[in-house]
Formats: sequence, C-alpha cells, structure tokens
Amino acid sequence: MKANATMRRDPAKTTTRRDFLKRAAGAAVLCPFFSFPLRALASQPTLKVAKWAHFLPEFDLWFEGWASEWGRQRDLQIAVDEIPVENVYPRAQAETSAEDGHDLFIFPWPPAEFQHYAIDHGAVYQMAASKYGSVPQMAYKSTFSFKNKRFFAVADSWIPSPLLYFEDFWQQANMPYGPLTYTSLHSGGQRVRDKTGIPCGLAFTSTLEGNITCNTILYAFGGTITNRKGEPRIDGRTTAALSFAKSLYRDAGTPDEISWRAGGNLRSMLSRKVTCTMGSISLLRMAEKQSAELASKIRIQPPLLGSYGVTAFPHVTNCSTVWEFSKNQAAAQQFLVDMIDQSKTAFEKSQGCNFPTYPKTLPDLLVRLENDKRADPPSKYKELKDALHWTPNLGAPGPVTPAWMETFNTFVIPRMFRRAVIGELSVLDVARAAETEMKQIAEKWSHV
Repeated sequence: MKANATMRRDPAKTTTRRDFLKRAAGAAVLCPFFSFPLRALASQPTLKVAKWAHFLPEFDLWFEGWASEWGRQRDLQIAVDEIPVENVYPRAQAETSAEDGHDLFIFPWPPAEFQHYAIDHGAVYQMAASKYGSVPQMAYKSTFSFKNKRFFAVADSWIPSPLLYFEDFWQQANMPYGPLTYTSLHSGGQRVRDKTGIPCGLAFTSTLEGNITCNTILYAFGGTITNRKGEPRIDGRTTAALSFAKSLYRDAGTPDEISWRAGGNLRSMLSRKVTCTMGSISLLRMAEKQSAELASKIRIQPPLLGSYGVTAFPHVTNCSTVWEFSKNQAAAQQFLVDMIDQSKTAFEKSQGCNFPTYPKTLPDLLVRLENDKRADPPSKYKELKDALHWTPNLGAPGPVTPAWMETFNTFVIPRMFRRAVIGELSVLDVARAAETEMKQIAEKWSHV
C-alpha cells in the first residue's frame, strides 16, 4: 500500500513550517551535531518511507494517516510503502546495492548488516533523551555498532513472543494453565495429541516465526549462534536443543511445522489445528475479531522455562534506518524523533502488540494489560507485564552484529532445526554443518 500527501499550508494548524524550523534550531542547542538546515527541507519535498507490513492492517492504516498529517504540517509529501515481512531483506539488499531507494527504511529486526549504508542515528537518540531518558538497553544493543561506535538505526518499539495455547486442549493433559517448561510441553503435548489428535504448533520453518522460535529454543537451552566475542559457537547445549526439538516433533508435532509459509502457525491456531505456538499476540487479536468464543479459549503465558531460564527473543524489533544515500536525511531524522513521541498511540493502534522501547512514553502499561477491553477475561494480557524482563535482544548474550543478523536473515538456525527434526542427518552432523556455514559468514564480516 502507498499513501501520498501533497502539502498545502493550513493556517488553522498550530504547527507550521516556521515552527518546525524553530524546533530544529532548539534541538541544535541541545545537540549541536543534529540540525535541520532550511535548504535540506526546502529542496527535497518528498520523504520516501519503506515499512514492514504489520500483522494487523489497522496499524498500517493509522501509520499512513499519521505520516501523511506529519508531512502536511511541514509542506512535505510523504510516500509510505508497506512491504511484506518476507520481502524486507531482499528489498533492503536491492536498495543498498543500488544506493538508491527510500529515505527511511523501517525493519522488523535490527539491520546490522546494512550499517555501512546508514547514517549515525545518535542524534535522534540524543533528542529523545531530553524527554525520555537514556537509550534503553534493548534499543542500545539492537542498534549500536560496538565496532564502529555509532548507531546504525533507531528502535522505537518491539513485540514480545509469549506462548499462546488453547486452554481446553491442554486440560486434556491436566494442564489447564498450559505447559510451563519445555519438558512439560513435550510430555503434555504428547498426551494431548494421543487423546485428541491435535499436535503442537511450533514453527521449524524459514519464516520469521520459525526464526524466532528456533533461536528462542536454542537460547533457552543455553546455546547461542556466537559467544560474547562474536565467534560462531556450536556445543553440547546446541545439540541438546536439537534433540529436544526432534523428540517434540516425533511425539507431539505435525508435518505442517516444517512446511508452513509466513503466518502458517497463526492460521493453524485460528483454525484450531494445533494446540499451541510461539508468536505475537496479533494472533489473539485476530481471534478476537474472528470469534469471541474462539478467542476466549486462547491463553497467553510467558515463554517456557529452559535451562537458561524463562526467555524468548522479541517477535519484532522495530528498527528504523536513514540511508546515507537518502536525499532527505534531515526530515527523516525528525520523522523518527516524532515517531518516538507517538509510542503511546502506536501501542493503542497496534492493539497492544507494539511495546515502546521507552517506558516513559507509556507509564500506565501495566494498568492497560490488566484491564483490556477486548479480552475475555479482561486481565488476560497481564501475563505480558514482565515481558521486558524475559525478552533479550536479538544477538544475545552480546549486542547484535552483522554476522549474527546475516545468520538470522539467511535462516541458518531454522534450517538446522528442520534438518534435525526430520532426521536428515544426525543431530551432531546437522549442528556441525550449521557451524561451518556460520563460520563462513563470520569470516566475511571479520574483514569489514
């Protein structure tokens, strides 16, 4: 979808172009390395924004409207393109290869491997600091290059990845509150499938859902893609995670888990073909629109307990990058500053999916989670109240790196899991093959 707005001066509006430039001048006082020169805004009347298509279309409609109004108040045209998640990475590759495209690119994950095409976004964070404090840890570790000492993006929001399950199915295993550990997921899932024929629904596919699920399982078992030094790492904890996934698939799974396309696990949950899955609460929001009875049977709980504790990677880390080849860098940076200011509205328009990285933008988050007007019961979403504590940044235990993100975006980990669960090779051989692939990626980035 694309939304364009041709700007006309509206004297009824309180924010004019002159006001905008005054704000920019004030910003320069607070942060002298961040300014918006008049010529930059006057000579480039169109700001082109690429954005991943949200799981809830209502959010994108709001975003387009807000962006259009933002531009109208500044005598700028705004062009917003929503890109399906599966097309984001190749689209960014094409734009950076050509050094031409959008001015601002909004990713659903940290774009670390594109950092050499990005401006330093430290000024945007500096502007936000005057209102909301220092850069939150999740944003810092997701957008700061420790090698180049600069911010390659701005993270304004994120989406947690809880476990979603059908209460009535899990009552068949005497677990009305769902599985709490990976061990109980296996044992309970096996009992439920034996009784009802309905399997578990974790995604082991080369999709966003599969990527987050497989990396979460790996991390929960204490395995990681790289160690703290950024070196590829495959060890006994990795093979333990793969062995678990193989037994879960064999005893409680379904062949669909290795063949779903984007959103396949969510569609299977909505049609009650699986008992549980890991993912965004957009699944539950879709269920609430589809059927109140269906939604009332779906429950949320924190991630499963593994040997590394209760933890799950964010389903989305909303990261925005202004390209160095952008012709509208000043306007794009101001757009990001103002987008952070919209975090409360973004939470509301995403129906509670988009958690703000700056907690001060939504001080009543806990109250909202405990009394949700759409939920049955209204307190259903309170299980997310500690989400920030059980959500590490992508790249954990260290910060995100280009090698980590290329491993993520080329689906090395879900491909490793898929090969293990179907028994293509032994668990150890599958792990060694993935390690070889990761070493090749790491070697490439060691020279950059």
